Amino acid sequence: MPPLKLYNTLTRKVEEFQPLYDNEVRMYTCGPTVYDYAHIGNLRTYIFEDVLRRTLEYNGYRVIHVMNITDVGHLTSDADFGEDKMLVGARRARMTVWEIAQMYTEAFFRDIHKLNIKDPTIVCKATDHIPEMIALIQRLIERGHAYQISDGVYYDVTTFPEYGKLSRLDLQEQQVGAREEVKVNPEKRHPADFALWKIAEPEHIMQWDSPWGRGYPGWHIECSAMSMKYLGETFDIHCGGVDHIPIHHENEIAQSEGATGKPFVRYWLHGEFLLVDGGKMSKSLGNVYTLSDLEARGFTPLGYRYFCYSAHYRSKLNFTWDAMKAAQAGLDHLHSLIVQMEGDGTGELSEEYRARFHEAINDDLNVPAAMAIVWELVKSELPDPVKKATLFNMDQVLALRFDRAREELDLPPDLEEKLRERQAARAARNWAVADRIREELAAQGIELEDTKQGTRWRRKRFYREPAPAAPAGAPA
Repeated sequence: MPPLKLYNTLTRKVEEFQPLYDNEVRMYTCGPTVYDYAHIGNLRTYIFEDVLRRTLEYNGYRVIHVMNITDVGHLTSDADFGEDKMLVGARRARMTVWEIAQMYTEAFFRDIHKLNIKDPTIVCKATDHIPEMIALIQRLIERGHAYQISDGVYYDVTTFPEYGKLSRLDLQEQQVGAREEVKVNPEKRHPADFALWKIAEPEHIMQWDSPWGRGYPGWHIECSAMSMKYLGETFDIHCGGVDHIPIHHENEIAQSEGATGKPFVRYWLHGEFLLVDGGKMSKSLGNVYTLSDLEARGFTPLGYRYFCYSAHYRSKLNFTWDAMKAAQAGLDHLHSLIVQMEGDGTGELSEEYRARFHEAINDDLNVPAAMAIVWELVKSELPDPVKKATLFNMDQVLALRFDRAREELDLPPDLEEKLRERQAARAARNWAVADRIREELAAQGIELEDTKQGTRWRRKRFYREPAPAAPAGAPA
């Protein structure tokens, strides 16, 4: 078995993975802030994390996967000012914060299930762990890492000499670049100091009793408190998007290691940004898309998962509608070829292809290389049953539902009957009937290809183009 190698953001190196506890891996992934629907950039990160988990399991590890649900404390600015995102979302939806948290949590899990992403072993909500956060803040105060001012309790970054080791940020540079934040809160000892507990205004909806007054936790403290509760004070892997590196994950390290005096996480993995038409997603440009937006235009959730496989997780990926169409066509074609293969997906594997696939995914989750091997296998001269069994084995990592290819193509029984009628017409050399059925199927979006091995079909999807974005400043 090839060694599993992963790129560690902390060391900036690809390292051979070695878990702390024999064949058990303890992994934490930053979950959604449930004030709105997850967009496709968010979902790219969850797909990368699912591939990581599946790769660990493919290598024989038992994975304990913990993911948080942020339902309090994440402000509109990562720099501890602005409104709580939950309150903003509640006002927009004209619902209570508890109602929108429930609604968007359910929507998030619907999306990840459609993408065939595994549920975490443990899902923990911030609002269920306020006592653990208060206890952790108390530890930080006792160890001299935190102080109280008029609007809450803050972490003193100057007490943690290694602050900035994940992001390679220099505290003096932050001092120069954060003058506006100092003006917002001049009581802070250092511009990079971050909130552990915020004192709430009387009208603030989400607030709890604490030794420092009624309030609510800062965003960063929840991940330290919950990850260490379920995984221990030192654990194997922590994941998220690259946008979490300079603030959120840096702060997690400072507060966790400041409280325990132990290394917090051994391997940090981060997924790169998804671009849209070469730039950032922006509501003003009308290009912040959700999974439902893709479905409404004729794409499948697994089509988006397949699209994400066109780039390495540490590379930026550019989303365009043409690229999405190509990805959907590629997955549909792959599913159609699998449907037409003989065999039930069990039995003898091609050890050559399986080993090459394993080597690719163990090379820092090189899924584009793994997909190239998949297509090479499909086009090979190996017997269908061997191909199919090997593909099903690979799908333990890829999660493209090769075992449910017919369902994914959604070919109704009446169209299957048409295919059988055409096969019979061709066998009887009744070309007129065969051509008529071909035309009927084409009208239903089914394209046929007659080969020496028989007739192959693929679904031609009918895409709806997105409406043009409204001009900037136009009324919604």
